[in-house]
Amino acid sequence: MTKPGASARKVDIAAWPFAAGLSRLLDVLDRDGEETRVVGGAVRNALIGMPIHEIDVATTALPEEVVRRVQAAGFKAVPTGIEHGTVTVVIDKHPFEVTTLRTDVETYGRHAKVAFGRDWKEDAARRDFTINALSVTRDGAVFDYTGGLADLAVRRVRFIGDPHKRIAEDYLRILRFFRFHAAYGPGGPPDPQGLAACIAGRDGLDQLSRERLRMEMMKLLVAPHAVPTLIVMADAGLALRILGGVTYLASFENMAKVEVAIGLAACPVRRLGALAVSVAEDAERLWQRLRLTNNEHARLASMAEGWRRLSPSIGEAGLRALIYRLGPDAFTDHALLGWARSWESANDPAWRELATLPQRFTAPEFPLRAADFIKRDIARGPALGAALRAAEAAWIAAGFPQDQAALDKIADSAETGG
Repeated sequence: MTKPGASARKVDIAAWPFAAGLSRLLDVLDRDGEETRVVGGAVRNALIGMPIHEIDVATTALPEEVVRRVQAAGFKAVPTGIEHGTVTVVIDKHPFEVTTLRTDVETYGRHAKVAFGRDWKEDAARRDFTINALSVTRDGAVFDYTGGLADLAVRRVRFIGDPHKRIAEDYLRILRFFRFHAAYGPGGPPDPQGLAACIAGRDGLDQLSRERLRMEMMKLLVAPHAVPTLIVMADAGLALRILGGVTYLASFENMAKVEVAIGLAACPVRRLGALAVSVAEDAERLWQRLRLTNNEHARLASMAEGWRRLSPSIGEAGLRALIYRLGPDAFTDHALLGWARSWESANDPAWRELATLPQRFTAPEFPLRAADFIKRDIARGPALGAALRAAEAAWIAAGFPQDQAALDKIADSAETGG
């Protein structure tokens, strides 16, 4: 007898990453009156041939029973969200998130009061999007209770049930709607009912923690269809609501193009700079609004200060000096943002030469030390510091020479102030 929700689709979970650990986990949980399946993103990605990075599992077993079984099998159980039915099981150093089937009794933002259950259809109905509600048994049978397979076939991101209700349960779903559309959509407009619900619920974004906003935005920025998705968000007033300032959509689109042009992977921080940073105040605002890491803030602040200063007219000697001063990573950030905001195309040969210079030139370490000047009778203190700075500037201007004669000449010149 065919179970309710079973489809004709099959997947080969034995070919997935971490398949050996998954098989051992199912050996423990999918027996003795309990049913356990893989759910969510791994199923979705397997069906469309995209990489699988993590595997989530749902089970009819109660959390305490999950812990008992996996510990008896010698696996590590971490109660990461046990009050909501979630236990992280570590097998061969890889984590699997195991969650007991649930129904929402009450929902209030991110936190919900849940009751554990045994109904796979009810558990699927409480999820966000139809393409995330698919499940698969250990023999590869795919179950679909919400129309996820049909939506996946046309790459449509659609809320399960009433989108207004789904959003009110957790307003982060507004950002997830756009992030999943940018990642899995066909590049066209998003589902109109979902878009309308996101606009209607935009005030709820103010309730979200800055860390959660950052997490979703950083993923969205590097998604394959981030450009058209951000255009929709800007037109709907949602980008301004999230970022709190002007968005430079043309700059963002150009950044995506120039990254591809020189063979760089999409970088969320660099793309955020292209989208929303022009001056130093922008970097400060984003640091606060998204609770960026200190490193991310420093990169954006550096980009705000430096992108206007770079152009092919500087010449290679000047550009090499900038690589030495900035380091290759900051130089690349500045170069790509300057290129993205120039009038030139992503095929411009002069900008390409500029942006790829760190691939051809590695700045050497300044070879002179304080001891080189002390032996020239320069006393420790301000005079020594001034001599070192003057020598370093002369060494850079001379093209980073390494031969001893040139270094002696630079040191002698710095000693005399000439």
